[in-house]
Amino acid sequence: MRNFNIRFAGNWSAKRVKGAALAAGASLLLLVVISCQSVTRSVVVLPNVPGAEYIGSKECEMCHDKLYRDFATADHARLIAEGPNALNAGCESCHGPGSLHSESGGEVKPPYSFTAGRTETTSFGARVGIEPARSVENACFQCHPNVRGQFNLPSHHGVPEGKMSCTDCHSPHKGSILRGGGTSLLSANEACLRCHPAQRGPYVFEHEALREGCTTCHAPHGSVNDKLLTVRDANLCLKCHFQQVQGGNILIGGSVHESAAIHRLQQGTCWTAGCHEAVHGSRVSSSLRF
Repeated sequence: MRNFNIRFAGNWSAKRVKGAALAAGASLLLLVVISCQSVTRSVVVLPNVPGAEYIGSKECEMCHDKLYRDFATADHARLIAEGPNALNAGCESCHGPGSLHSESGGEVKPPYSFTAGRTETTSFGARVGIEPARSVENACFQCHPNVRGQFNLPSHHGVPEGKMSCTDCHSPHKGSILRGGGTSLLSANEACLRCHPAQRGPYVFEHEALREGCTTCHAPHGSVNDKLLTVRDANLCLKCHFQQVQGGNILIGGSVHESAAIHRLQQGTCWTAGCHEAVHGSRVSSSLRF
């Protein structure tokens, strides 16, 4: 009987170990699946140019050593695929295949140089039928189609109209993709404040939302709401300034905004009802009224 118990206990322990191993394997497989589904990298087809081939970014280093060195720090550099058979086409993913540019010693511009360049010709002097240089915006939209859609919304920055370019706010070749960006949200605001200096301050009474970043209230590329606002009405403010109901009154920030005698919430949005018009900050009012 004792031997049976020992064998039974041993078998039970083995089953538990096997079950634990299977559970661990299943958990690992689930983690892999979730990780793969969580990747935000976009896979796009590189632009095809007749007569030109992809040679890899390493060739670019021969003449553009500083750009090549700085690009290793760029956010875009993370999009380069890894593996023994992967082509480091970081530069060419935006500028097109660079074989003709490299073989000519730089006389022939890359297909997409974004600047006026010498037109490629055949040995007979005829022009090669390649598509014209695409705009910077179209190069960006190849990997960011969602941003293209945002620029088609009623309120948007003037990129489609040619008043500004993606590179006015974004740095494709070095460091953070957001100019002035980094780990500090205040630094990220610099991209906006270069064109909107009136909102920079300093203010005696600062709106705390500025510390969270301009994108707390504004959609940087485009929005269905006026002034690129993420929400069109008082609900934008109520995301941070919670309502409380006390004694039949609606309190926001400890102040009565709705009661039998006061109807502030019915007067319009918080910044158009004559109450909190200094939405970015005020020098005279702690409630951002003027």
